[in-house]
Amino acid sequence: MSRLKRRQFITSIASGAVGLGVAGRLQAGPSAVQETAAPKIKKYNDLGKTGLKVSDVSCGAISLFEPNVLRYAYESGVTYFDTAPSYNNGQSETNYGQVLARRRQEVFLATKTGERTHDGTLRSIEQSLNRLQTDHLDLIQIHGISPTEDLDAWETPAGVLTALRKLRDQKVTRFIGLTGHDSAARLREAIERYEFDTLLTTLNPVSRRKPFRDDLLPVANRKAMGVIAMKVMGGGNGCLAAGNPLKQVLRPYHDETAHQVTPASLIRYTLSLPVSVAVIGVASVEQLKANVRMVREAAPMALAERHELEVAMG
Repeated sequence: MSRLKRRQFITSIASGAVGLGVAGRLQAGPSAVQETAAPKIKKYNDLGKTGLKVSDVSCGAISLFEPNVLRYAYESGVTYFDTAPSYNNGQSETNYGQVLARRRQEVFLATKTGERTHDGTLRSIEQSLNRLQTDHLDLIQIHGISPTEDLDAWETPAGVLTALRKLRDQKVTRFIGLTGHDSAARLREAIERYEFDTLLTTLNPVSRRKPFRDDLLPVANRKAMGVIAMKVMGGGNGCLAAGNPLKQVLRPYHDETAHQVTPASLIRYTLSLPVSVAVIGVASVEQLKANVRMVREAAPMALAERHELEVAMG
């Protein structure tokens, strides 16, 4: 099926779907990042059973950062790019489209849907495709699994999973995943009940994330899912990282503790777990550059060292 027909397919099966055109699309200008000595990604991991490899680190997309951050990420060898329509009311996807449209075949592009109905999902993805300036995605994820998620409804004719399977059949997406940081138990139930390619979840050393590390992660590994780690530094603008002046809980799910550690320790911790890629929030090119350098230079964290850090973080 041609790409045009795939796009027509989306609108034909979603009631009230938006139009296909994007007026006045912006073209990404030349990169402002010209530093020849910039650190480069040196490790690429298997993304579960997808048959693909992705960079071991990426940049979080929820912040409304300068497009230069994305350009630098690409030029540093980052291949996994993850966004969502809810990030800054679609502006994150728009930024991605401006920078990555011309590099589309060279990157793994993932977005999400917060919808749970069939038609709502299709409308959401059509809007995302327009903002991202593409007609296909590598991964679509069911966004933000809650503790009270109605998993039974997903597979009904009117459910989100039914819509995503149609999109996969029509090659609008290659893979299907899910995300969440509120309930390890509900996420585990979802991946045990249904087949997904990836899991994006929170993995850091604080005690409230223990169920995600000890109960959820082994199931995802057993099912050969690509595991994408988020909230590596606790969320809340990096509330677990030493030197962060904004040490406060911005939302209930952020992980502030009395003890902070270096960003390098947090990155080493998460990448020592059986994950494919760590998505780390950044607000500038300098922060991304520092993260890439830390990942390049960091030695794996032994099991005993991980346990010590978990105890220290509380």
